[in-house]
Amino acid sequence: MSVSARCLCFVKYLMFIFNLVFWLGGCGLFGVGVWLSFTQSKFSSLPLSFPSLSAANLLLVAGGVTMVTGFLGCLGALKEQRCLLMTFFTILLLLVITEVTLAIVLYVFHEKLDKKAQDELKRGMVAYPSDEGLRDSWDSVQRMFKCCGVNNKTDWHHVMNDTLPASCCSVNTEPCHDGWSEPCYEKARKWLLNNIHSVLIFGVCIAIVQRSKRTGTRHPAGTPRCNINHQQLWPSLSAMVSITMLRRREPTTPML
Repeated sequence: MSVSARCLCFVKYLMFIFNLVFWLGGCGLFGVGVWLSFTQSKFSSLPLSFPSLSAANLLLVAGGVTMVTGFLGCLGALKEQRCLLMTFFTILLLLVITEVTLAIVLYVFHEKLDKKAQDELKRGMVAYPSDEGLRDSWDSVQRMFKCCGVNNKTDWHHVMNDTLPASCCSVNTEPCHDGWSEPCYEKARKWLLNNIHSVLIFGVCIAIVQRSKRTGTRHPAGTPRCNINHQQLWPSLSAMVSITMLRRREPTTPML
């Protein structure tokens, strides 16, 4: 096998490994999204702008798209099919455009989005006395973060006739008059930002992999295709997957 053919084979299997890692990362994101959707269901009665629901939905979508993209990349790299590779690179291009657009929108409108989320939460507080699901959700959030109200405890005064929910006090007493002064929205937002660093790091890795995988995989005219036996590759790939799955991270506080 000529040097050029060996180089092409190296690029081919390097692309396959990148896509395999990409796919495994998508599985991880999707799994975290499913876990967050079920274990954090107590927040489901809050408005959709609440961070936990937004995070769960974003992780599910991001994980699903990443899994499909990684699968197409793996299959396209091994089979060397033009159609699969073109589909793969088209999805990558759309992902990059979407990522850049979302980053710009969030940077430009982050203050308006924060205000809209707070306004929605305040409007939803009106149903606290009559809606059991909403009441359980607010009580869980306030006990978890030792906070009261969206911006401050006075947010409850027009809902509770100048009193506070029992979950605003360190000891559940009714009526509660002197609750926690910390705002729930800001505490939940800071907690989410402090615990999402691993997702952001993975996002940077995805961007690097996306950039790396844009190296061409087409064979120049007359260049022989790679003839390495695929069965020789599976033991090393299986070992790599096993090592990846066995690596354990220290447990962290669950995402909201």
